[in-house]
Amino acid sequence: MGLYEDLVEGRKKLSLVGLGYVGMPIAVAFARRINVVGFDLNAAKIDLYKKGIDPTGEVGDDAIKNTKVDFTADPAALKEANFHIVAVPTPVNDDHTPDLTPVEGASRLLGQNLSPGSIIVFESTVYPGVTEDVCVPIIEKESGLKCGVDFKIGYSPERINPGDKVHRLETITKIVSGMDEETLDTIAKVYELVVEAGVYRAGSIKVAEAAKVIENSQRDINIAFMNELSIIFHKMGIDTLDVLAAAGTKWNFLPFKPGLVGGHCIGVDPYYLTYKAEQLGYHSQIILSGRRINDDMGKYVAESLVKNLIKADIPVRNARVVIMGFTFKENCPDTRNTKVIDIYNELKEYGIDPIVIDPEADADEAYRLYGIKFAPESEAKDMDAVIFAVAHEGFKKYDKAAVSAMYNPDNRTKVLADIKGVFDKHEFDDADYIYWRL
Repeated sequence: MGLYEDLVEGRKKLSLVGLGYVGMPIAVAFARRINVVGFDLNAAKIDLYKKGIDPTGEVGDDAIKNTKVDFTADPAALKEANFHIVAVPTPVNDDHTPDLTPVEGASRLLGQNLSPGSIIVFESTVYPGVTEDVCVPIIEKESGLKCGVDFKIGYSPERINPGDKVHRLETITKIVSGMDEETLDTIAKVYELVVEAGVYRAGSIKVAEAAKVIENSQRDINIAFMNELSIIFHKMGIDTLDVLAAAGTKWNFLPFKPGLVGGHCIGVDPYYLTYKAEQLGYHSQIILSGRRINDDMGKYVAESLVKNLIKADIPVRNARVVIMGFTFKENCPDTRNTKVIDIYNELKEYGIDPIVIDPEADADEAYRLYGIKFAPESEAKDMDAVIFAVAHEGFKKYDKAAVSAMYNPDNRTKVLADIKGVFDKHEFDDADYIYWRL
């Protein structure tokens, strides 16, 4: 009997290391078919899962209440499993170099609790070579076991899109790879248990690692192009989204839009690729140029708002401004690496102390990471300017009357920054408003 058969017939278990926005939905999906140990170092998060609470909003409380995942913060529980999936974050440091601390820590814990005959599959986004050159030596050192003899490894890049209810684990083709054909076959069969869209067998672990890191780099570059167009078209007095709507009538025009590029994927992954390229003596030209544009967009939005306050004859210093939305993307509570903080910090440089409202966001996380306390929606009144920074579904309930009620009635002109174009610009095309969007 092989490991796949042992998993399916309940003789062995699968573990999921890292139960965040990516790992937890994977654990829940597999638990419908096989026995799963769900491990995370964050004991508070584990307590929430045990209480049937989904802090990520990815699968919902009912799914957590009904899942058979054995949630634990005890690393020793990993000894019960023989197929391990690692889905920990891979952020960057302040200098944009890869921070491999989480994946190294996960490798260390697995090594300390690894049973012979196990397969370890990494899902964390990394540059080509990390799985074999960084993770394996750690696992071997901690376990005393030999890779290829006592345990096998593979890589299957995560493609879950947080907050997306359409493109889920089950509906996205899964790239899988293994250190040899036998390992690849087992990994492919295990993932086929839950991935309805099927799997794609990559030629090697490095190929799979590279495929993942260029997926997000491609999106980053395309959005950077849109952001640069937005800057140019604003100087020309042309509405960018109008231009894109016109250009989009051609069959092969790519439907990207300008926006703030944050989060733990698109705003981070390109730096992993350029870091490895630098090590090999190549300095990225296109990728890093796109990163610079996208990293500066929060500052650009804030500067544009200040210019519009001046146009409206509203004193900039101590202007009352509300920022609607703080997460890195719409309909998701995740605030990690949000670029809205750049807008906030830049406005502070102008003597503006904005309030932030986001009923979707993880308030505790925002306070821990940024020191920001969210205000209730009822405090959005008597404002000099309003910024809709994130296109949450909940914000789309606002009509023009509701938006207008947010402003100081003594101001002759209302300054509105609708970054993602949530509203119909024609509704605000009157003398009362200065309407701006990317």
